[in-house]
Amino acid sequence: MSEENGSPPDGRFALAKLRRACGILPGAIETTTFGHPTFQAGKRRTFVVLDDHEQPEMLCLVFKAAPKDQACLVDGKRFFRSKFGAKHGWTAMQVDRLTDWQHVKQLVVASYRLVALKRMVAAFERSDRPPRRPRRSKSGGLRPRPG
Repeated sequence: MSEENGSPPDGRFALAKLRRACGILPGAIETTTFGHPTFQAGKRRTFVVLDDHEQPEMLCLVFKAAPKDQACLVDGKRFFRSKFGAKHGWTAMQVDRLTDWQHVKQLVVASYRLVALKRMVAAFERSDRPPRRPRRSKSGGLRPRPG
């Protein structure tokens, strides 16, 4: 890996950031596929890969995007169609010191939503909501909100 773009040669920093982004997703597991750190929603439902083979000398994040989102993202500089599965929305993003990790988190969550089971997405949506304040009963005491 070249450091001219500021990429760590081994990607440890990027992997740590990616682990944090994926750690909030129900049922997300980390595995290795073809030698690359891969995150899946349950078994065999890949939603993001940290890859160093998409572009020469470049660490990339590969994720699934909806076709319209892929079309908006791809710019040939930081974002490009993945070598594998581009027609199915797989998109690669250059990872370096300029990487906006808040944006990465949004992309990771969107990719997760595309591949995860409906129950997993529902669990994430429940966990993503701010805690609700308890409602007061007619007698003035607190009672839990339904649902």
